[in-house]
Amino acid sequence: MISPYTGWTREHWAGLADRLLLSARRHASPSHARISFPGEPGGYGPDVDALEGFARTFLAAGFRVAGEGGRDPLNLMEWYALGIAAGTDPHHPDRWVRLDEHGQAKVEAASLALVLHLTRPWLWDRLSSTVREQVVDYLAPAVGSGYPPINWVWFQIVVEQFLASVGGPYEQEDIDAGLALSESFERADGWYADGSERAYDHYAGWALHFYPPLWREMAGLPPDPRHLARLERFLDDAVHLVGADGSPLIQGRSLAYRFAAATPFWVGARAGVGSPGLLRRAASGIVRHFAGHGAPGEDGLLTLGWHGPYRAIAQDYSGPGSPYWAAKGLYGLALPADHPVWTAVEEPLPVERGDFTRVVRAPGWLVSGTRADGVVRVVNHGTDHSYPGSDLADAPLYARLGYSTATFPLLAGDPLDQSVVVLDEEGRASHRTGFTAGALDALPSGTVVGSSRWRAHWGEQGPGPDHGYSRAGAEMRHGPEVEVVSLVRGAWEVRLARVDGRARGLRVGGWPAPEGGPATRVIGGPGLSASGTRVIGEAGLSASGVEVAGTPLGERTLVPWCATPGEVRPGRWYAAALLLGDGGEPPAIDGGKITWPDGTIDDFTTIPVLPE
Repeated sequence: MISPYTGWTREHWAGLADRLLLSARRHASPSHARISFPGEPGGYGPDVDALEGFARTFLAAGFRVAGEGGRDPLNLMEWYALGIAAGTDPHHPDRWVRLDEHGQAKVEAASLALVLHLTRPWLWDRLSSTVREQVVDYLAPAVGSGYPPINWVWFQIVVEQFLASVGGPYEQEDIDAGLALSESFERADGWYADGSERAYDHYAGWALHFYPPLWREMAGLPPDPRHLARLERFLDDAVHLVGADGSPLIQGRSLAYRFAAATPFWVGARAGVGSPGLLRRAASGIVRHFAGHGAPGEDGLLTLGWHGPYRAIAQDYSGPGSPYWAAKGLYGLALPADHPVWTAVEEPLPVERGDFTRVVRAPGWLVSGTRADGVVRVVNHGTDHSYPGSDLADAPLYARLGYSTATFPLLAGDPLDQSVVVLDEEGRASHRTGFTAGALDALPSGTVVGSSRWRAHWGEQGPGPDHGYSRAGAEMRHGPEVEVVSLVRGAWEVRLARVDGRARGLRVGGWPAPEGGPATRVIGGPGLSASGTRVIGEAGLSASGVEVAGTPLGERTLVPWCATPGEVRPGRWYAAALLLGDGGEPPAIDGGKITWPDGTIDDFTTIPVLPE
């Protein structure tokens, strides 16, 4: 059996792509230029939404036809060619928003250019000279234009490289500057940050590793050994971040893109790095996870949500067409049926082979996977989508102390889940964004350990659009320094915390598990005798009294916690044990030693990351 773990073959992938594409046609304008999916318009308006609907489904169409060597039983190329002719015609009533009219068009233009490259013999070469001139004119405002210094630099590079390949206008200086900026995003072990901040999320794989080899292909250049080495090393971490049920790590913005998380595994396959059977196991596991949980829905559409619709997951830039960036996860269809990634036998994911712990240095993550429950957990001491000392309110998708493949962070209210907070006189929880990251290490026992330190602060997000990360501009109140050390083994974390100053209270929040999901527990040590479990649902309230909705994983979410019953003793180390999943008996903490459920003993007074 070629797919013993997922049961998915190339035929399943092709069937999913065809279903998405045929369902999208029902929402197209007569000219095919605009695909306007049902739902509330996004923050950029219906014109941008309709362009996204076209450009992002065009990705799936392009991958489908490229992998078939031009065979096109659904007539995809002719169908999309009509839309291109109308969309790029400045006088057509369905014409697209231009790159010099709205920044989001710069994003969608890259998808257009990419697919026009991949399908050149069957689409571009068959367009009339008039339409080709219109396409060049539509893409030309990319030249010399400003792009945000994040993954967007690749949108300019790809568009200008395509223009260069068809005799259009381009500036080599733009391409060179973008390449240099992208190189500045490189971090340890093959990772990229999405800009200069500590911004680590799925964009590392579905954007920053996706475009470099494709750009070189467009430019007629051989693969860059540096990119291949980074990609291979990154993928070694990435396969450890997929749960046995196929769920990717639930962390970071743009989660409505869902199985776009499979993209880097196909990039590795196309580049010839990594084990084909393992790469397909990861990718098929991810897409099957969503397909099995109602994405796409019975109508064949992708909605703003995780499994089913869940509008709260959207950022301000998200509209009804946005989820179709999931099409990037179908990139494997651009590889022919006889490619090794499609013919190799699936291999088990790391979490299916056995329990593991792992240090992922660039984002500052301690990773733990357990075979018994198939859950992968990340304890976060390095990512907040900000800078050290930035002093901002926490963004739930970045600044929590933990993320997993089985839990969804609470998206509203003061920090509660996966947190260590100082409570002010009103009982409000402090924030940690802007923390100083400590060292990460793997002990000889296999236990992994890390730390971070920050000044507790209270306040709200600043004004401006919500793009999923912290917004500056709000005034903050400041409190004492907080320091946290985590030791992680199996399903358990032992979390040590101390406060360098007086405080009304200290609270440790656990994993936000959906009701009926994996077990979640917090066991407080000496001094953390107050405890409970917050049940978050439609009527749930945060500590500040703000209503908090459930999560996409369930209407009710359980968040255990422990706290000091009164004031914090400055300088004292408090300890708590946190569980997610099947962990057996809790670790025993005696003085400076931890005895884990498997009998391993660690002396945390001697670990290198423990502050003086």
